[in-house]
Amino acid sequence: MTLAITLSRYIGRQFSIAVLAMLSAISLIVALFDYIDLLRRAASQPRATFAIVTEIEMMRVPFVIIEILPFAVLLGGILAFWRLTRSSELVVARATGLSAWEFLAAPLLAAALLGVIATTLVSPLSSALLARADRLENRYLSTRNDAVALSGGQLWLRQSDRALVHNGVAILHVQHVWLRHGQLVGDGASVFRLDHQDTLLQRIEAPHVALRGHDWLFQNARIITPDQMPGPARALALPTNLSLTRVEESFASPDTLSFWQLPGFIALLKHSGFSTIRHRLHYQSLLALPLLAGTMALLAAGFSMRPARRGGTAQMIASGVAAGFLLFLVSKIAVEFGESGVLPTFLAAWAPAAVGLMLAVTLLLHLEDG
Repeated sequence: MTLAITLSRYIGRQFSIAVLAMLSAISLIVALFDYIDLLRRAASQPRATFAIVTEIEMMRVPFVIIEILPFAVLLGGILAFWRLTRSSELVVARATGLSAWEFLAAPLLAAALLGVIATTLVSPLSSALLARADRLENRYLSTRNDAVALSGGQLWLRQSDRALVHNGVAILHVQHVWLRHGQLVGDGASVFRLDHQDTLLQRIEAPHVALRGHDWLFQNARIITPDQMPGPARALALPTNLSLTRVEESFASPDTLSFWQLPGFIALLKHSGFSTIRHRLHYQSLLALPLLAGTMALLAAGFSMRPARRGGTAQMIASGVAAGFLLFLVSKIAVEFGESGVLPTFLAAWAPAAVGLMLAVTLLLHLEDG
């Protein structure tokens, strides 16, 4: 029993070192390519300095780490188990009568622990930094003239306003928005209409507003113009390029919300009548991350612990990498089906990890008893 624990700890340490090294290497490569793309986009934006682009990319790194963690576990595990097999350490361990399940306990626990840390600790940091990176990107790299922000049930919209003045801008704020019979409505609307020099030309205040087609329809709206008395309350229409689909897409991205914030935000979306599929799917995916990481560790063991004397080691390792890519592809397809509503979000998030786990267990049973 003591031998099994000691050996499992040793293998777990070698596994953890290989996984962390692989995670660092892959994160660096992905971040480098993303950084090059940001520099390309910043070339046409005079305000986007080298320091700003570097800051945006640095704040994206934690998100990249979470995204590639399962594949880093697979590659790092394959590297660690292959080295232990090539040095005959695993062969000697199995010759003493220890089963693969005994000395794989620590690597499996280490992989699952990495998943738990990524979900509970790295995710809040990643979401906060990614939200700030998105704001900087929209400010310095975006070419759009209008912007939508929808969070906490409030709507902020900046759009062009040529109805009042050429090159004018309208800023709309609605205190609370929700869906009613498939139509976007809101309470407490304010519109600030500015010229190209940001001089206030007109303000609109209305207790109720609705989005119909390509117009904001204000009820009992009062128009307030500088140096003039407010006019009587009346119905008013303001043209807009906004659509209901874009409003839904403008809610805070699931990637910019902490794991701990997602349940409350999902409840808010559900109460307002908006779709919660993307956010529920992201939440379930974060919950399934420890299982997926553990599955990748077992897959790595199953594809790399074949004794070298049997030959075909390179083919086994290549098969392991291919299996990882296939599992990654299946997970992305499941996410697409989940977002489209074809699959339940729970099944779309957990099915790839469950399928991979069954494959890994089958391989290890064959390796042990086959």
